[in-house]
Amino acid sequence: MQGSSRASAAHGQRALDALLVGGPGRTVAYAGLADELFSVCAALESSAALRRALTDPTREASAKAQLANRLFGDKLSAPAVQLVTTLVEQRWSSERDLVDTVENFAVQSLAAGAETRGRSDSVEDELFRFERIVAGTASLRDAVTDRKADPATRAQVVATLLEGKAQPETVRLARQAVLAPRGRRFDRVIAGYLSIISTRREQLSATVTSAIELDADQSRRLVAALTRIYGKPVHLKVVIDPAIVGGIRVQIGDEVVDGTVLRKLEGARRHLGG
Repeated sequence: MQGSSRASAAHGQRALDALLVGGPGRTVAYAGLADELFSVCAALESSAALRRALTDPTREASAKAQLANRLFGDKLSAPAVQLVTTLVEQRWSSERDLVDTVENFAVQSLAAGAETRGRSDSVEDELFRFERIVAGTASLRDAVTDRKADPATRAQVVATLLEGKAQPETVRLARQAVLAPRGRRFDRVIAGYLSIISTRREQLSATVTSAIELDADQSRRLVAALTRIYGKPVHLKVVIDPAIVGGIRVQIGDEVVDGTVLRKLEGARRHLGG
């Protein structure tokens, strides 16, 4: 996201944060807001004309806000309408940036709800494991990625694997990823959701591929080492692969380090720190 879109998304972020904080006498309907924003995302995704109308830089902000109110005013809650109106009043470098931001805010709404209930770690872990199970099972992968398949069939994958076994935020995000990938690969959608959640929590997400299962002490020491190296809290997502070279590999974003490099980095940190 570049140029005016970055500033517009930041402006919208402040409006979203204000909504998600709540206040005296006001309860935040996190899941409800997420569903509303996902529905707006779907409407924008399905209509190029609507995207153009709401991001047209030659159109007055007030005119775009009025259009959003006409379209969504009787379909969404007042907070959702307020947020969408705030977004369309901004200037966007591309139509896609507006859609991406609405989707991002929907995911953040679910993440905020999980945070308030102390289940953010569970949601991240469950969503990650769901993607790994689907990726590693040909029949599930085919069912999820076949765009011609009946949506009910794809939704059944989520129901079979997650309903009654995972947090409600996990189930909702998994369904969204399966049913509305917006032209992206399934694994990319899940990775994007996990990145949004980690960013909101102001932490890094590390995918750890290990030859053996890590016990609690090993996980704790690895988290401590990565936190010292990167200067931020780190959440681990562990994948077991007996063939991994060096016994362990850690990926944070686009950066990949193996066990040997990780040990050298941590040793250097200890040395420099005295």
